[in-house]
Amino acid sequence: MKLTNTSIAQTLTNFTSSFIEQYQSKHEQLPTIETDESWLSPCEQGDAGNNESYWKPILIEESLTFSNVESALNITLHQDFTEYFTCFYSESIDAVAEDGNLSLLFPWNKDDFERLQQNIIGHIMMKQRLKQHITLFFAVTDEEDMIISVDNTSGEVWVEQVGCKPHKKLANNIIEFIEGLTVSV
Repeated sequence: MKLTNTSIAQTLTNFTSSFIEQYQSKHEQLPTIETDESWLSPCEQGDAGNNESYWKPILIEESLTFSNVESALNITLHQDFTEYFTCFYSESIDAVAEDGNLSLLFPWNKDDFERLQQNIIGHIMMKQRLKQHITLFFAVTDEEDMIISVDNTSGEVWVEQVGCKPHKKLANNIIEFIEGLTVSV
């Protein structure tokens, strides 16, 4: 096991910076996304033409918390998970892990963060209804219904099929997992 004093915020900063550097090196511009006037984001970096905007991950400067989720469900969410989702606004970022392709999920804007909280509540309630240990998803794979999750008790990163128990441990924590990824541009 690799010991590290790196924070999740620093790990994500390194990863997102690497993504932008590699993307710009390959495409000679920032990534683009279809412009949606009703779904704007601080990530947007200007008009790219053809109804698209340039974008890049942006540090979240406002205070976002999961306290409403924790209060509603009477649980405490793992600190790694809450730190992960309160660091950056971003579009999903594709990456390659040892076992295949995945997309790291991020909130696009404050409304998307609220939607994420609703999805997390639904996921936790499903886990409770199935009498399964609580996991918290933060990435999706290119395999149908497979997600990458944090074990809410241990902080370990697992792959699981939606509605099923986690079946393969991928890393001891989010930092170790992200540090093992390769950016896919």
